[in-house]
Amino acid sequence: MPTPARTPVTVVGLGAMGAALASAYLAAGHPTTVWNRSPEKAAPLVERGARHAPDIRAAVAASPLTLACLTTYDATLAALEPAAAELAGRALVTLNSGSPSGARAMASWATGHGARFLDGAVKNVPTAVGEPETLLYYGGDRTVFDEYGTTLRVLGGDTQFLGPEPDLAALYEQAVGGTLLPALLGFYQGAALVTARGLKAETLVPHTRKWLEMIISVLPLHAAEIDRGDYADPLSSIEIFHAGIPYDQELGTENGLDVRWHEPMHDLLRRAMAEGRGDQSIAALVELLRNPAGTAGGSGPSGG
Repeated sequence: MPTPARTPVTVVGLGAMGAALASAYLAAGHPTTVWNRSPEKAAPLVERGARHAPDIRAAVAASPLTLACLTTYDATLAALEPAAAELAGRALVTLNSGSPSGARAMASWATGHGARFLDGAVKNVPTAVGEPETLLYYGGDRTVFDEYGTTLRVLGGDTQFLGPEPDLAALYEQAVGGTLLPALLGFYQGAALVTARGLKAETLVPHTRKWLEMIISVLPLHAAEIDRGDYADPLSSIEIFHAGIPYDQELGTENGLDVRWHEPMHDLLRRAMAEGRGDQSIAALVELLRNPAGTAGGSGPSGG
């Protein structure tokens, strides 16, 4: 039985993630054209069968589907600008960092030049590209997702369409990504604490994994509270977290740790207590985040 034809793809940008995208397509048998401002980054991919386009115009013209993986929307615009005329009638997928407003501006520019636009995000590290469990999600032109869905799933088995708004992937990228640095800082603080006692940071890993699994288990409950706007029946109340502030400070003093990164969280807890929210669920902090201190509507308890 003949092997079905693979869609030709172009990958623009060959940093760690872009190179991983191109590698996945080569491994899956797709004719793959690559382009990067620094041509030497293309060499390992060319050795594996990729075609290195001499310029960005040739790169876009080579395939019906171009995936741009640069650092920001501004960088993507700067790279693609010389090839604007080549985009007409082609599908453009962006997989870069940036804000929802940047995604909307990118979509306006792309569709203004006749491209069919889809914005996406890879929710994993480059080494996970192509794995069955790797999550990618997209927003924008549904026809692009439907037509090239099989090609896009080469990059990750958990590939989702969020909706027609072109900024949805960037929106969820920032919404989900907000958990990353605080979680890592918590682990790094723990590592600093145990290594100061001569213990290995690796001893934290199994216990931290269990702790993160517990947090995952309660997320649906907190999401339901937020969606209802009802915080009156808490698993954990704001006053419990507030009572722990002195222990965070004591931990820093006793162990010579810099725990100042806690202060913004402590400020939120103090504000919540001042608003009379002590007996509400910790999920009620979302109301303070929606109404920064000093803005209208930022005082008084709500829900339940």
